[in-house]
Amino acid sequence: MTETMHNPKLDEHPGSNAEKDPSTWTTGDEPITGAQASYLTTLSEEAGKEPPPEGLTKAEASQRIDALKEELGRS
Repeated sequence: MTETMHNPKLDEHPGSNAEKDPSTWTTGDEPITGAQASYLTTLSEEAGKEPPPEGLTKAEASQRIDALKEELGRS
């Protein structure tokens, strides 16, 4: 019989940070990261959208990424 590892952090806070509302992030108002900018640009191109505007925050970028992924049928 295999014993399952217990992780109290997952019990207290189910889900991952990616599932939290970006508007509640403590770092959400910081400038977009390089990785976010690259991914957002790629998704925008694939969806036939304009490139993302300059000056996005981490939270704004995350919301745009989520919307584009949904539009493109990705989870």
